[in-house]
Amino acid sequence: MNKISPFLWFNQQAEEAMNFYMSIFKNSKALNISRGPDGKAFTVSFELDGQEFIALNGGPEFKFSEAISLFINCETQEEVDRLWEQLSAGGEEGQCGWLKDKFGLSWQIVPTALGEVLSGPDPVKAQNAMQAMLKMKKLDIAELKRAYEQG
Repeated sequence: MNKISPFLWFNQQAEEAMNFYMSIFKNSKALNISRGPDGKAFTVSFELDGQEFIALNGGPEFKFSEAISLFINCETQEEVDRLWEQLSAGGEEGQCGWLKDKFGLSWQIVPTALGEVLSGPDPVKAQNAMQAMLKMKKLDIAELKRAYEQG
């Protein structure tokens, strides 16, 4: 067990969310499902690419907000595209690589190239890349690099 694990509060969809996330991320597995007397999941624990998560069916009292998001560092545009499509299905697309999945959980789908262009040695080029990013929903690596090079 990891020393620190995200703990997610769902109304009644913890097991459904776990299965959804495990279908998207490689190297994922269910670790434990504890069920109440009615046979429904009460808590679930699972791993996504080695990161452990715990989820609770706690009822409608609390909702997810953008104050907490899960950040995914992507190496390629293909990975950005795949994760964006799968995680935003039934949810909402946001700005600058942010989205909410169908359960309301916020994710950031971010290519490593973004950090490279935003922290590049030329501040004018970095600002051009920042301005390009601010106009995007799903981040586009080629467009970010193009904007950087135009500086």
